[in-house]
Amino acid sequence: MAYAAIWDMDGVLVNTGQAHYQSWVEALEKRRVPLSYEKFSATFGMNNTSILKLWLGADTPQSEIDQVGDEKEFIFRRLVAGRTQPLPGVRSLLEGLQRAGFRQAVASSAPQANIDVLLDTTGLRPFFDAVVSASRLPGKPDPTVYLEAAARLAAAPASCVVVEDAVAGVEGARRAGMRCIAVTTTNPAASLAAADLVVDSLEKVSSETFSRLLKEHAV
Repeated sequence: MAYAAIWDMDGVLVNTGQAHYQSWVEALEKRRVPLSYEKFSATFGMNNTSILKLWLGADTPQSEIDQVGDEKEFIFRRLVAGRTQPLPGVRSLLEGLQRAGFRQAVASSAPQANIDVLLDTTGLRPFFDAVVSASRLPGKPDPTVYLEAAARLAAAPASCVVVEDAVAGVEGARRAGMRCIAVTTTNPAASLAAADLVVDSLEKVSSETFSRLLKEHAV
Protein backbone atom coordinates (compact mmCIF):
# COMPACT_ATOMS: atom_id res chain seq x y z
CA MET A 1 0.00 0.00 0.00
CA ALA A 2 1.21 3.48 -0.88
CA TYR A 3 1.74 6.31 1.57
CA ALA A 4 -0.71 9.11 0.85
CA ALA A 5 -1.26 12.78 1.69
CA ILE A 6 -4.88 13.94 1.62
CA TRP A 7 -5.34 17.69 1.51
CA ASP A 8 -8.24 19.88 2.45
CA MET A 9 -8.33 22.92 0.17
CA ASP A 10 -9.76 26.09 1.74
CA GLY A 11 -7.48 27.30 4.52
CA VAL A 12 -4.85 24.66 3.71
CA LEU A 13 -3.82 24.92 0.07
CA VAL A 14 -5.23 28.44 -0.31
CA ASN A 15 -6.53 31.13 2.02
CA THR A 16 -10.06 31.78 0.82
CA GLY A 17 -11.82 32.51 4.10
CA GLN A 18 -12.61 36.15 3.36
CA ALA A 19 -13.92 35.31 -0.13
CA HIS A 20 -16.18 32.62 1.31
CA TYR A 21 -17.51 35.00 3.94
CA GLN A 22 -18.15 37.78 1.44
CA SER A 23 -19.93 35.42 -0.97
CA TRP A 24 -22.18 34.07 1.81
CA VAL A 25 -23.05 37.60 2.92
CA GLU A 26 -24.05 38.55 -0.63
CA ALA A 27 -26.07 35.36 -1.17
CA LEU A 28 -27.96 35.74 2.11
CA GLU A 29 -28.47 39.50 1.87
CA LYS A 30 -31.50 39.29 -0.44
CA ARG A 31 -33.09 36.87 2.03
CA ARG A 32 -32.45 39.30 4.89
CA VAL A 33 -30.38 36.76 6.81
CA PRO A 34 -27.51 38.53 8.62
CA LEU A 35 -24.21 36.70 8.98
CA SER A 36 -21.47 37.57 11.45
CA TYR A 37 -17.91 36.43 10.82
CA GLU A 38 -18.05 34.43 14.07
CA LYS A 39 -21.13 32.54 12.90
CA PHE A 40 -19.46 31.90 9.56
CA SER A 41 -16.21 30.69 11.18
CA ALA A 42 -18.07 28.12 13.26
CA THR A 43 -19.13 26.31 10.06
CA PHE A 44 -15.82 26.43 8.19
CA GLY A 45 -15.04 23.02 6.69
CA MET A 46 -18.69 21.91 6.47
CA ASN A 47 -20.54 21.46 3.17
CA ASN A 48 -23.28 23.85 2.06
CA THR A 49 -26.21 21.64 2.93
CA SER A 50 -25.01 21.22 6.51
CA ILE A 51 -24.27 24.94 6.81
CA LEU A 52 -27.58 26.15 5.43
CA LYS A 53 -29.64 23.76 7.53
CA LEU A 54 -28.03 25.45 10.54
CA TRP A 55 -28.57 28.98 9.29
CA LEU A 56 -31.96 28.67 7.57
CA GLY A 57 -33.47 25.85 9.64
CA ALA A 58 -33.42 22.07 9.46
CA ASP A 59 -36.82 22.03 7.71
CA THR A 60 -35.69 24.28 4.81
CA PRO A 61 -36.56 22.59 1.48
CA GLN A 62 -33.57 21.11 -0.30
CA SER A 63 -34.50 23.07 -3.43
CA GLU A 64 -34.02 26.35 -1.53
CA ILE A 65 -30.77 25.13 0.03
CA ASP A 66 -29.47 24.21 -3.43
CA GLN A 67 -30.46 27.60 -4.86
CA VAL A 68 -28.78 29.61 -2.09
CA GLY A 69 -25.71 27.40 -2.22
CA ASP A 70 -25.41 27.70 -5.99
CA GLU A 71 -25.71 31.50 -5.81
CA LYS A 72 -23.04 31.64 -3.13
CA GLU A 73 -20.62 29.48 -5.10
CA PHE A 74 -21.12 31.52 -8.28
CA ILE A 75 -20.19 34.67 -6.33
CA PHE A 76 -17.20 32.88 -4.75
CA ARG A 77 -15.77 31.75 -8.09
CA ARG A 78 -16.09 35.31 -9.41
CA LEU A 79 -14.13 36.59 -6.42
CA VAL A 80 -11.23 34.11 -6.53
CA ALA A 81 -10.68 33.39 -10.23
CA GLY A 82 -7.17 34.47 -11.18
CA ARG A 83 -6.58 36.12 -7.80
CA THR A 84 -5.51 33.27 -5.52
CA GLN A 85 -2.03 32.01 -4.60
CA PRO A 86 -1.01 28.92 -2.61
CA LEU A 87 -0.37 29.51 1.07
CA PRO A 88 3.26 29.71 2.25
CA GLY A 89 5.02 26.35 2.22
CA VAL A 90 2.35 24.57 0.18
CA ARG A 91 4.12 24.23 -3.17
CA SER A 92 7.44 23.13 -1.69
CA LEU A 93 5.68 20.58 0.53
CA LEU A 94 3.71 19.19 -2.41
CA GLU A 95 6.96 18.90 -4.36
CA GLY A 96 8.72 17.17 -1.46
CA LEU A 97 5.92 14.67 -0.96
CA GLN A 98 5.84 13.91 -4.67
CA ARG A 99 9.60 13.28 -4.69
CA ALA A 100 9.24 11.02 -1.64
CA GLY A 101 6.70 8.86 -3.48
CA PHE A 102 3.54 9.92 -1.68
CA ARG A 103 0.32 9.77 -3.66
CA GLN A 104 -1.73 12.93 -3.09
CA ALA A 105 -5.40 13.89 -3.21
CA VAL A 106 -7.64 16.85 -2.53
CA ALA A 107 -10.60 16.04 -0.25
CA SER A 108 -12.68 19.19 0.05
CA SER A 109 -16.21 20.08 1.11
CA ALA A 110 -16.31 22.55 -1.79
CA PRO A 111 -18.22 21.92 -5.02
CA GLN A 112 -16.16 20.47 -7.85
CA ALA A 113 -16.36 23.73 -9.84
CA ASN A 114 -14.71 25.63 -6.96
CA ILE A 115 -11.96 23.07 -6.63
CA ASP A 116 -11.31 23.25 -10.36
CA VAL A 117 -11.07 27.06 -10.36
CA LEU A 118 -8.62 27.09 -7.45
CA LEU A 119 -6.42 24.25 -8.70
CA ASP A 120 -6.18 25.86 -12.12
CA THR A 121 -5.65 29.39 -10.77
CA THR A 122 -2.82 28.24 -8.50
CA GLY A 123 -1.27 25.75 -10.92
CA LEU A 124 -1.38 22.99 -8.28
CA ARG A 125 -3.43 20.41 -10.20
CA PRO A 126 -0.43 18.36 -11.47
CA PHE A 127 0.48 17.36 -7.92
CA PHE A 128 -2.76 15.46 -7.30
CA ASP A 129 -3.60 11.91 -8.30
CA ALA A 130 -7.24 12.31 -7.20
CA VAL A 131 -9.66 15.13 -6.44
CA VAL A 132 -12.77 14.46 -4.34
CA SER A 133 -15.59 16.90 -3.64
CA ALA A 134 -17.79 16.21 -0.61
CA SER A 135 -20.50 18.62 -1.75
CA ARG A 136 -22.82 15.66 -2.49
CA LEU A 137 -21.38 13.38 0.22
CA PRO A 138 -22.03 13.39 3.96
CA GLY A 139 -20.28 16.49 5.31
CA LYS A 140 -17.24 16.56 7.56
CA PRO A 141 -16.76 15.38 10.31
CA ASP A 142 -18.19 12.34 8.54
CA PRO A 143 -15.10 10.52 7.20
CA THR A 144 -16.57 9.57 3.81
CA VAL A 145 -14.64 12.13 1.74
CA TYR A 146 -11.30 10.98 3.20
CA LEU A 147 -12.10 7.31 2.73
CA GLU A 148 -13.13 7.95 -0.87
CA ALA A 149 -9.86 9.81 -1.50
CA ALA A 150 -7.85 6.95 0.02
CA ALA A 151 -9.70 4.42 -2.13
CA ARG A 152 -8.93 6.40 -5.29
CA LEU A 153 -5.26 6.49 -4.27
CA ALA A 154 -5.22 2.75 -3.47
CA ALA A 155 -4.00 3.64 0.03
CA ALA A 156 -5.07 2.12 3.34
CA PRO A 157 -6.44 4.66 5.87
CA ALA A 158 -3.56 3.85 8.22
CA SER A 159 -1.15 4.91 5.45
CA CYS A 160 -2.75 8.35 5.01
CA VAL A 161 -1.99 11.75 6.52
CA VAL A 162 -4.72 14.40 6.25
CA VAL A 163 -3.83 18.11 6.19
CA GLU A 164 -6.63 20.21 7.67
CA ASP A 165 -7.46 23.58 9.20
CA ALA A 166 -11.03 22.97 10.40
CA VAL A 167 -12.23 21.34 13.62
CA ALA A 168 -14.72 19.25 11.65
CA GLY A 169 -11.94 18.17 9.30
CA VAL A 170 -9.64 17.05 12.11
CA GLU A 171 -12.45 15.02 13.62
CA GLY A 172 -13.26 13.51 10.23
CA ALA A 173 -9.65 12.42 9.76
CA ARG A 174 -9.69 10.79 13.19
CA ARG A 175 -12.91 8.92 12.36
CA ALA A 176 -11.33 7.74 9.10
CA GLY A 177 -8.45 6.16 11.04
CA MET A 178 -5.90 8.54 9.50
CA ARG A 179 -3.15 10.71 10.93
CA CYS A 180 -3.75 14.47 10.78
CA ILE A 181 -1.62 17.59 10.55
CA ALA A 182 -3.59 20.75 11.38
CA VAL A 183 -2.55 24.27 10.40
CA THR A 184 -3.85 27.28 12.33
CA THR A 185 -4.97 29.29 9.30
CA THR A 186 -8.59 29.38 10.41
CA ASN A 187 -8.71 28.13 14.01
CA PRO A 188 -6.50 28.50 17.07
CA ALA A 189 -4.22 25.64 18.06
CA ALA A 190 -6.32 24.77 21.10
CA SER A 191 -9.34 24.05 18.89
CA LEU A 192 -7.27 21.70 16.72
CA ALA A 193 -5.66 19.76 19.57
CA ALA A 194 -7.15 16.44 18.40
CA ALA A 195 -4.74 16.47 15.44
CA ASP A 196 -1.47 14.52 15.66
CA LEU A 197 0.49 17.68 14.91
CA VAL A 198 -0.55 21.35 14.94
CA VAL A 199 1.55 23.99 13.15
CA ASP A 200 1.10 27.66 12.38
CA SER A 201 2.54 27.30 8.88
CA LEU A 202 3.18 24.47 6.44
CA GLU A 203 6.64 25.98 5.96
CA LYS A 204 7.47 24.06 9.16
CA VAL A 205 6.47 20.68 7.69
CA SER A 206 8.37 18.35 5.33
CA SER A 207 7.77 14.98 3.72
CA GLU A 208 9.84 13.50 6.56
CA THR A 209 7.21 14.81 9.00
CA PHE A 210 4.54 12.80 7.18
CA SER A 211 6.68 9.66 7.09
CA ARG A 212 7.49 9.96 10.79
CA LEU A 213 3.82 10.27 11.77
CA LEU A 214 2.94 7.16 9.80
CA LYS A 215 5.84 5.12 11.18
CA GLU A 216 5.11 6.19 14.76
CA HIS A 217 1.54 4.92 14.45
CA ALA A 218 2.27 1.78 12.42
CA VAL A 219 0.80 -1.36 13.87
